Amino acid sequence: MSLLPRFLKQTEFSSYEDFYRNFQICAPEHFNFAYDVLDVYADEEPERVALVWCDDKHDQDQTVTFGELRRRTNRVANMLQGCGIGRGDAVMLVLKSRHEFWPVLMALHKLGAIGIPATHMLKEHDISYRIENARVKAVLAVDSDDLLGQIDLAQQATGGLLQIKISLGGERPGWLNYQQLFAESSAEFPAPPRPERNANTDILLIYFTSGTAGFPKMVVHDHQYPLAHILTAKYWQNVQDGGLHYTVADCGWAKAVWGKLYGQWLAGAAVFVYDYDKFEAANMLRNLIRHQVTSFCAPPTVYRFLIKEDLSQYDLSCLKYAVVAGEPLNPEVYNRFLEKTGLRLMEAFGQTELVVTTANWPWMTPKPGSMGKPSPGYQI
Repeated sequence: MSLLPRFLKQTEFSSYEDFYRNFQICAPEHFNFAYDVLDVYADEEPERVALVWCDDKHDQDQTVTFGELRRRTNRVANMLQGCGIGRGDAVMLVLKSRHEFWPVLMALHKLGAIGIPATHMLKEHDISYRIENARVKAVLAVDSDDLLGQIDLAQQATGGLLQIKISLGGERPGWLNYQQLFAESSAEFPAPPRPERNANTDILLIYFTSGTAGFPKMVVHDHQYPLAHILTAKYWQNVQDGGLHYTVADCGWAKAVWGKLYGQWLAGAAVFVYDYDKFEAANMLRNLIRHQVTSFCAPPTVYRFLIKEDLSQYDLSCLKYAVVAGEPLNPEVYNRFLEKTGLRLMEAFGQTELVVTTANWPWMTPKPGSMGKPSPGYQI
């Protein structure tokens, strides 16, 4: 079941020209992705797979249905609400690619709180900068390296703006334990009447740019933002209803919601997450095959490592579509991947501030190194 007909005037297009001219999103008032997508699937197809998650240990691999994900989301929503988090509160998420990221973010959507995903590589001054500029009230973080210690230092440096700290890991003074709170929370969280939800223009997410040309800048997205990723998932990544899509990205970066959440679920695809600490191309290929991933998105650097493997030893017949973005694509990488897999890499361009803005769309034959043609709504 795809939800696209509920949000698009037209879902199928005969050509790029037809797509560019007639693509149109219909955003309902008070749209909330958690209520209008997650809960709809949980009501209508509770056994439909939402998320397939694994790591290198394979002792906690999970296949999570929409029914189960709603129950986890509701527990987290009750947990956070009990901690004093509500509409308009800013909550930083430093969760790497842990499976908890999905119910936590969906819970924030239900509460009308603002999610601020961040990378675990931040240090005290980076965290302080984000706390001060986004008025961060709470943080949920993995117990990784000295991350919790850096957050403690940032809390001290920002004069108590950060009030709530929740750790996904061991006990630590001043921190609440996620697992304990989760276990104590109810799996029932009644939806408010639609007019009492968020407005479409309320803030949903805040990202901070990488700051390569100065201090990082805040990027704000409202509650309509997930619908815009229909472009990204359905018409660039070409995810399929009932398929399994894998985007290589840490959940601290905007690319994660480009490829691990919004558009994929709207289009009826499940998302695959491989949570690794050290990238090894062979392990990625084995997990891609083991879980029968059908569409794949990665930066050119990942493809450069993949084509160095002896791909004749891997049965990649499950993979039907491959896309690339994030840095310039060398024609040699494009050609060698095509030679080894029979798949053309469909390149695109976008920014943290936007969704996909130019792409090689399914109706086009890509040219190596070309970012394709503009998305509907853009004149480039």
